[in-house]
Amino acid sequence: MPRTIEEFQQGFAWLAERISSEIIGKPVAVRRLLTVLFAGGHMLLEDEPGTGKTRLARTAAQSVGVGFGRIQFTPDLLPSDVVGVTLYDQNTGRFSWRKGPVFASLVLADEINRASPKTQSALLEVMEEEQVTIDGITHGMPQPFMVIATQNPSGHLGTYALPEAQLDRFMMRISIGHPDRESSLAILRNDIRGAALESPDSDVSSVPCDQENTAKSTGRPVPNHAVPDHAVPDHAASGQASAWVLAMRSVAERVHMDDAIGEYIIRLVEATRGDRQVKTGASLRGALALSRCARVAAAADGRDYVLPDDVAELAVPVLAHRLALTAEAICSQVPQSEVMRRILEQVPVPSIGRERSLP
Repeated sequence: MPRTIEEFQQGFAWLAERISSEIIGKPVAVRRLLTVLFAGGHMLLEDEPGTGKTRLARTAAQSVGVGFGRIQFTPDLLPSDVVGVTLYDQNTGRFSWRKGPVFASLVLADEINRASPKTQSALLEVMEEEQVTIDGITHGMPQPFMVIATQNPSGHLGTYALPEAQLDRFMMRISIGHPDRESSLAILRNDIRGAALESPDSDVSSVPCDQENTAKSTGRPVPNHAVPDHAVPDHAASGQASAWVLAMRSVAERVHMDDAIGEYIIRLVEATRGDRQVKTGASLRGALALSRCARVAAAADGRDYVLPDDVAELAVPVLAHRLALTAEAICSQVPQSEVMRRILEQVPVPSIGRERSLP
């Protein structure tokens, strides 16, 4: 199990490489998803249909090796379909409780904004408290626990905007975007090669290997899943996936953050509350989320201390979706990310404090 920053960095890089071998050309999205995973938060993927949101979530669960549950949100989905329901058994004369699909370590809430607000609210307690209360009985979630929700941009037919209270519970919101030309070509080659491997009449040796193109499109080498390093064991095969993730979180929690960096985060959050284009700014929950993500980012880079660059890099995906803009900004179609970038440029960047090692 990882215990040091070096082992954390190796484990983070190994897992990122493993996911990137399936999600081609999106290293930033993969890194941010893993940042949220090891920070103990939840992720919101917002983008157009067909950009790989569901595939990214499924690949992450398979790569980590933890339990996976998927909920396809539809307009007729009920809260009991998410968290579970108590049923009466006529044969035994007793009530029995059946768990919903939310009881998994990594839960994919697919197209969450297609469900009614009543069903969306069923996730509120789960995401914040990591527990579900049904008929007065509280049931805890498995650990680690993470919700990866996908949604189509607001305004699409048949969508319901997520309430601000639920948006605030997502640690980060990102957009994947369509792949560039080289990445798209590499994906097509992978698809052709996969079809050839499945065909009984195909000559596998005649299908060109796409590893070189994959490395070129992603800018990173093709991962070697059999990495001979004690920090990244085959935890999935040994049944230690959950313990491995929790150990990685424990290492990240011990990363040092100077008081000057903490004040920088608070100033950023306070600046969102006083901006002319913001009706309601980020809460303290946003500051805590940014602090945790910054510590994970520092550990992923092999440092046991946080730099201002770690905070600046993650400020937009962590804080932008928490801003409720004014009517004038909405009418002018000003995106939340643009407002957050402007605020980020206005807040002075502190000088870093004294470096410290982990105890």
